[in-house]
Amino acid sequence: RMKVAVMGAGAVGCYFGAMLARHGHDVTLIGRHQHVEAIRTGGGVKLDSKAFAGMVPVGATTEPAGVEGADLVLFCVKSGDTEAAGRTMAPFLKDGATVLSLQNGVDNPARLQPLLRQAVVPAAVYVATEMGGPGHVVHHGRGDLVIGASAASEAIAAQLSAAAIPTKVSDRVIDQLWAKLVINCAYNAL
Repeated sequence: RMKVAVMGAGAVGCYFGAMLARHGHDVTLIGRHQHVEAIRTGGGVKLDSKAFAGMVPVGATTEPAGVEGADLVLFCVKSGDTEAAGRTMAPFLKDGATVLSLQNGVDNPARLQPLLRQAVVPAAVYVATEMGGPGHVVHHGRGDLVIGASAASEAIAAQLSAAAIPTKVSDRVIDQLWAKLVINCAYNAL
């Protein structure tokens, strides 16, 4: 059982946080006030997917101190917020924590690492999700990750895979982030 914090509880963060919580992990979401309030008053994140529809109990806060004690931090903020969010959570991270950067773009882990003494591991995220309203995430498909190699990566991948988040470890994850960026540039333009 891992203690997990999700920094940036939007569609991606809420989905992966809910999946981990459904499989017995202790999850705290750190997000915007309207989402946190809906999660607290509604009894958790409302998850709608083909495999499950219902409430998933999780912790929620607007404060970066919510990362305190976490073994794993899923860092899901928008690219433009990388440094600011990294600075605000840095004082609360435990020494042995691993920060998994679940962000689009290719340079976020490199921008985040100098702000933290903990390992920052890049990840390529393949999931289709959207927010259906405050505290409500809708899953449309996939939900797998490719994460970079680190001392903790194999153990993290095993925990994620056991929580129905298929995860592979690759020392070429940056190549996958570039490929995803190129594809997004083409398809998003259309």
